[in-house]
Amino acid sequence: MGRGSEEDFFDEENYLPRKASLFPDPRRAFAFWAGCVAVTVGVLLHLPMFLMGRAVHYKLAGMPMGIGMLIGMGLIIGGTAATAYGLLPLGRTDVTPLDEIAPPENAPLTRAHWVQIIILAAALIIDVMKPATLGFVVPGMLAEYGLGSASVAVLPFAALLGTTIGSFIWGVLADLYGRRATILLASVIFMGTSICGSMPSFAWNIFMCFLMGVGAGGLLPVAYALLAEIMPTRHRGWCLVLVGGIGSVGGYFATSALSAWLQPYFGWRIMWLINLPLALILIVVSPLLQESARFLQSMGRIEEARDTLARFGISIDRSSATDPSAKSLVTTSSVKFRKLLGLTCALTLTALCVGFVNFGVLLWLPGSLMREGRSVGAASELIARSSLIAAPTVVLVSWLYSIWSTKRTLVITVVVTTLGLIAILLRDLRDIPVLSSPILSVVLLMVGTSGIISVLLPYSAESYPLRVRGRATGWVAGFSKSGGLLAQGLGTLALVPALRVAAGAIALPCLLSIVLLATLGHETHGRDLRELEQMT
Repeated sequence: MGRGSEEDFFDEENYLPRKASLFPDPRRAFAFWAGCVAVTVGVLLHLPMFLMGRAVHYKLAGMPMGIGMLIGMGLIIGGTAATAYGLLPLGRTDVTPLDEIAPPENAPLTRAHWVQIIILAAALIIDVMKPATLGFVVPGMLAEYGLGSASVAVLPFAALLGTTIGSFIWGVLADLYGRRATILLASVIFMGTSICGSMPSFAWNIFMCFLMGVGAGGLLPVAYALLAEIMPTRHRGWCLVLVGGIGSVGGYFATSALSAWLQPYFGWRIMWLINLPLALILIVVSPLLQESARFLQSMGRIEEARDTLARFGISIDRSSATDPSAKSLVTTSSVKFRKLLGLTCALTLTALCVGFVNFGVLLWLPGSLMREGRSVGAASELIARSSLIAAPTVVLVSWLYSIWSTKRTLVITVVVTTLGLIAILLRDLRDIPVLSSPILSVVLLMVGTSGIISVLLPYSAESYPLRVRGRATGWVAGFSKSGGLLAQGLGTLALVPALRVAAGAIALPCLLSIVLLATLGHETHGRDLRELEQMT
């Protein structure tokens, strides 16, 4: 493999190909852009309903749905179908051996790589914003619809259920139809569900919030899968963790900032309606978002794969197909399918545990502390200080993941989380002040779960072969949300267990996941992903 002439393959200044391949044919390109226009118009037709409520601070409860809204819903459904036709290609054609046009694993970063990083970081910010938004809209919904806390708890449950289902669905679609196509289709669906902000009934809000979760749920795992295949080996680890960190921090910051800026003027509904411009940003810049060259090749779209590589300043010499060193990467793989299956069990269990801790134990902590006699302010201050301690540890975890060891870093984060759960169980030991104080357990849980969230999906994306990478990453992401779904379900049914009971119940599977990860996990640091192709 080598770098071809700049004249043939890329523009020297921007590393952009002279021939961009975004759609298989013009008809599909037209269908995609026409569908995007239809969905946008469909959402805009719901704005008159929203504006009608400005005299009462945009409260729409009980108002009838007009004909414009019904037409808009039809345009959204039809437009989504059109974009799906434009994005989802036909089946496989002739497939070239995977090592022929695989990009050099030691290729340098170019401007095009940074463009992909920025776009995918923006996608992850949007993904994180949606669950974060729930905390800002619930008070307004309680007041407008006159709901009790038990009734409104159905909304976050529906949203989390949507993101869980979306993770599984979009992961499969990413392997069948492509990473880029899946991200854009999820963005279109996400844009269409912004009409949740103009729904006049709580039942419609629940339904649209569920669909919104389905759309947003596909962004996270697929973005990681795409980044893992785009980035050269020596840059892959830090890039995956960096983009995940930007998405997490940026999502919560953007949500709080937009809420503080917009809600005083437009009410809680604006937090859903802003999905339209957010998703449009991703769609407008979609010509800059590149498909994985290795996926294109596996579909038999060889010329498109070559054009994509040219965008990153990489050219492929056809004679490289007979390069013995490239072949040996595939044929000498020592990782067996049985071990990969065991790793999947380990990652699934880890995902369930962190989801339950993050959406259950950590959310139940304030109430438990207040039942012990602490004030709301004292409990909130303790958790806030613990989160401040956790923030720099995420940087440390990211550094360890990219510089030291991916497997050991993940294991350490699970160990820290497990120690936090055990510390909760040992709080009855009054003779040991360090254990009886809640500070130790809260800090360990905050640090551990933040670390797991930072590295779990990057590690998953680096651990599976091309043909199953999307669905495997989506599987792990889905189960991380399934753990949260279980915790939220207990809250919805008013069956929240005592904190020590919950900690003890989840500590045991955490210990098992540590053993499974340590014995069945494999190191991905500095590993050429082509070594994984022998496992399918």
